[in-house]
Amino acid sequence: MNVIWRTLLTIWRAKVLLRRGGRIDPVSIGRVRLRTMPTDLDLLGHMNNGRYASLFDLGRFDLLIRTGIWDVLNAKGWYAVVASETITFRKSLELWQRFTVESRLLGHDDRSVYMMHRAVVGGEVYAEMIVRARFLRRTGGIVPHDELFEALHRPDDLPPLAPWISEWAAGSALPSTRVAAPSVWG
Repeated sequence: MNVIWRTLLTIWRAKVLLRRGGRIDPVSIGRVRLRTMPTDLDLLGHMNNGRYASLFDLGRFDLLIRTGIWDVLNAKGWYAVVASETITFRKSLELWQRFTVESRLLGHDDRSVYMMHRAVVGGEVYAEMIVRARFLRRTGGIVPHDELFEALHRPDDLPPLAPWISEWAAGSALPSTRVAAPSVWG
C-alpha cells in the first residue's frame, strides 16, 4: 500500500508528459526518477529485494501510458498480467539514494511481450529485471498480437527476441492452468 502514492504520482506525471509531448515510440526507454525511502528498506538497511518489483511496476505504467498503449488497453477492456519475471542484483540501493528506473519493451513471441527494467545510479546498473507479460481480455482470453498492433494503429516492428530470452521463458515456465501442477519436491 505504501507504493500507492508513488504509483499515482507516476501515472499523473506520465499522462502530463503524454499530453505535452505526444506518444513516444514503443521501443523508447522510459525513465522514472525515484529515491529509496525508509519504507523500501529491509532489516539490513538497503532496499528490500521484493520492493524492486513494485518500483519497476512504476516504469511499466510510465511506458504504457506514454506510448499510448494504456489508453488502448482501457478502451478495449484489455489488461496486462505478468506471467514471469527474474531479477538480478549487482549493488544495493541505500536509504535516500536517488536512482532511475529505466524500462524498455524488448519484443514478443507468439503469446507474450517482454520488457526489461533496470535500477540505474549515475549510468550504472544496480539491478535488472526481465518481465514476460500477456495481454488479456476482461471478458476472457488472450489478446492476439496482431489484434493488439491493429488497435494501436501501428505495425509490428518490435525487434526479434534475443535467443537467451526465449530460452529463459521456456526454462522458467510453469504448466498451463489447464493441467495439474502438484507441489512435489524431488
